[in-house]
Amino acid sequence: MSMRRRQTVAAIDVGSTKVTVIVGDVGENGDTRILGLGVAPASGLSRGVIDNIQSARDAIAIAVEKAEQSCGMRILSAVVGVSGNHIQSQNNRGIIAIPDRSRPISPDDRARVLEAAGQISIPTNRQVIHVLPRGYWVEGTDPVSDPVGMFGGRLDAETHIVTAAVSAVQNLTKCVEGAGVQVDDMILEALASATSVVQEQERMQGVAVVDIGGANTSVAVFDEGAIAHTACLPIAGSHLTHDLARVLRCPWESAETVKCQYGAAYADSSMNSETVEIQAFGTQTQKVVPLVHVCEILQARSEEILEMVGLELKRAGYLDKIAAGLVLTGGGSLLRGLPEVAEARLGLPARLGRPHGYSGMTDLVGSPAYATSIGLAEYALLGRDRPADLPSPGFEMPVGGIFRRIAAIGRALMPQ
Repeated sequence: MSMRRRQTVAAIDVGSTKVTVIVGDVGENGDTRILGLGVAPASGLSRGVIDNIQSARDAIAIAVEKAEQSCGMRILSAVVGVSGNHIQSQNNRGIIAIPDRSRPISPDDRARVLEAAGQISIPTNRQVIHVLPRGYWVEGTDPVSDPVGMFGGRLDAETHIVTAAVSAVQNLTKCVEGAGVQVDDMILEALASATSVVQEQERMQGVAVVDIGGANTSVAVFDEGAIAHTACLPIAGSHLTHDLARVLRCPWESAETVKCQYGAAYADSSMNSETVEIQAFGTQTQKVVPLVHVCEILQARSEEILEMVGLELKRAGYLDKIAAGLVLTGGGSLLRGLPEVAEARLGLPARLGRPHGYSGMTDLVGSPAYATSIGLAEYALLGRDRPADLPSPGFEMPVGGIFRRIAAIGRALMPQ
């Protein structure tokens, strides 16, 4: 087939339970169009980071091959999602003087103040992966969304800076490149998830995106349209499965099946008469357990996850500022009744976040479990400070030598 003229990207989400590769481009209506999908069971990861290079590389290679077969093109490079307990973030402010007050503020001035706001001191074992604009101030007055064209002698900017462990980024890069794919960009998975599930009104009024994955729960807070706080908590869906396996004394696979098919984030009297059959260890290969007992186990861990999210929001100072509440996404959010339990425990509005703003393969990737994967593609395709950051025109500062020009992503795919 001939090379597609429109910009096309590949996105790789190396999760704790599955590796997902999505190929997409910009559709006729400006939305993200999914062209190909490849999914493989995850291997070689522990707590969201690589712990076996060979196993992780093989899993990525399988998913890449499936995506290539799905879209009919060869994947040469891709954007890659990064997550894990090593992720840290902070907000920082920068100030510059405008020498000539008679001329309007230029894009170069905006770039200079963002560069100043992105300068922080970090240990040598950490690196910056994002410098995201939060807002601008001209002459110290009220914040503006874009200072270009305005007049003033002083320009302030605040940025949200995300850092990661150098070793974790290098290991992930080695695995992806070992599978034959060049890494164009590293994108924080919490930002990617937010890109695909959050509405503009929610970002403006304050919202926390809670992506419950396999090993980690990522949190991204937006306030007045801008990213305000990001964090990664070491508790997620796999803990629910392990709790069931330990208490019910059954194989992990059986516990996962019970959780997905019958489980709920709450237990009530209506479940007293129901039972579920599970695989078991010992002389009996099958046993029957009360459904209410299964849900009590899941409820305890679900409430712990939500309480940890609430403590993180309180620590960051945003628990009382997010009028739109929580958007729960990721595979772990599919546990029945979780939004209702979140509202009861945290006193905030909560809803389930499904990917939106895309077309193609909706029957395969419409679940919250694919929010990060679709968000990675959307984030890369937008080519500006994605909707997860500022609604105004702008750009993200390239940092640490990691990022390639967004234009280069368009050459990520070649026909087979």
